[in-house]
Amino acid sequence: MVHAWVRRSAAGRPEAVAVLLPVLVMLAIGLWGLDRGGMWRDEAVTFQVARRSVPQIWHLLHSVDAVHGLYYLLMHPVLAPYPGEVALRLPSVCGAAATAGFVAALGVRLCRPRVGLWAGLLYAVTPMTGHFAQEGRSYALVAAGAAGATLLLVRAARSTRPGPWCAYGATVAVTCLLHEMALLLLLAHATTLALARVPARVWRAWIAAAVAVALVLAPLVLVSRGQSAQVAWLQRPGLGSVRRLLGLFTGPARLVIVPYLVLAALADGPARTRRGALSLPAVALPLVAVPPAVLLAVSRWSPLYDERYVLYALAGAPLLAAAGADRLVTRLARPLPHVVLTGVLAVTLVFAVQLPLLRRDRVPDRRPDNLAAVSALAHREVRPGEPVLFLPSLARRAALAYPQGFRGVRDVALSVPAPASGTLYGREANPGELRRRLDRLDHVWLVAEPFATARAWYPGNPTERVKLAVVDEEFVPREQVVRRGVTLRLYVRRPTYIPGNPTAQPRPARSSAGRAGPGALGSPPGPRR
Repeated sequence: MVHAWVRRSAAGRPEAVAVLLPVLVMLAIGLWGLDRGGMWRDEAVTFQVARRSVPQIWHLLHSVDAVHGLYYLLMHPVLAPYPGEVALRLPSVCGAAATAGFVAALGVRLCRPRVGLWAGLLYAVTPMTGHFAQEGRSYALVAAGAAGATLLLVRAARSTRPGPWCAYGATVAVTCLLHEMALLLLLAHATTLALARVPARVWRAWIAAAVAVALVLAPLVLVSRGQSAQVAWLQRPGLGSVRRLLGLFTGPARLVIVPYLVLAALADGPARTRRGALSLPAVALPLVAVPPAVLLAVSRWSPLYDERYVLYALAGAPLLAAAGADRLVTRLARPLPHVVLTGVLAVTLVFAVQLPLLRRDRVPDRRPDNLAAVSALAHREVRPGEPVLFLPSLARRAALAYPQGFRGVRDVALSVPAPASGTLYGREANPGELRRRLDRLDHVWLVAEPFATARAWYPGNPTERVKLAVVDEEFVPREQVVRRGVTLRLYVRRPTYIPGNPTAQPRPARSSAGRAGPGALGSPPGPRR
């Protein structure tokens, strides 16, 4: 879409440069350090699900992750030829670059080329943009769809033909199918049309497009409501969430936030626009404010908010700041010479201030965990043929993402592998069968999530309770390695009690509650050096 827009603008090189330069800058930032040397848990889900067959992906979506179904299907052909971390993240880099181009194109179309150039560059150097440009998840693609749909809305509102409205509706529908939280984009666009006081024909066309989007999205909403347990970890947001989102949209450095907000405040208000005209503030202000505000408000009652769900709203912030900067320079008694270059240098200064954050973001430890490190740890400590118990079952994600480190080990609890079972982590044996398997072992390696070794954790799943109970009652910890995101612990069976043998220990009776006691997996030894 950016390419077509640039081709139509070939007669005006400033417009083409204003769009293409942010795209190239975003590509450079996105490709910088793309192979971090490790996936974290969410990326690992994308990696292992997208490499399944299409029927297996479809089977999975009936029970979990339906909200990401279209993204997994799109990633399937991407990862088929050369699966790896670069291929996993490359679509997000392209999505972020496209978004930078769309933001620039909006600034050019609604204001002037220099506004588009400044806005596109400012979007590209924002740390939040760079972070999600290197995530193997759908959010950068959702942001691209939202920005593209906003550009199509501007075009459709000035047209009397149905074609632009069909393109707008189709783009919004695909964006919402990539992630249903993008549906709030329709509220932002409705606010834009209301602020612009568009005629009735525009409202009729937009309502028809919105209804079509709702009909397309309805099956996904119904299915995902049945999978709402996946977002049970979300908390009710507070004022701290608002402050954090503000810092993410502008950049967390105070040297950046204050000028950014001042410039955004200088942008012409939407109420001052001519009736029926979509001005830049009328488009950008609802885009940046409405989706986060609505999701934050709803999440006070039913927690659904996470900052990545509203990444697409970020596109409005650089547009407002660039418009404010344009208004400032045009109101000066004497216009600054080389004003376009001055704005580019100002964005370069913003990039320099935030460069340390962008550099740190390319280190694997900046993510919640590093599954490559977990796999390497298992490869170093666990010998082929040794039994391994994952606690809980989702700890198996390291073995699914990086199977080399777990090659040849015996997965004690696994009954049906993840692809065949239509689950993310596989179907495990029932409690009775798992007890019988564990009874035949004299030692077992435990790969545990950090929360699973905490004293307060008590799982609702009976198979997970059996893991805790048997390991607590019948095994003792021998050695342990702790790394960020995982605990690897070797357990050996307690010696059988022999009367008259003072070195043997009695085996405790099994707890009727399914767990030996309130402690988490016995008393572990100190970490290995």
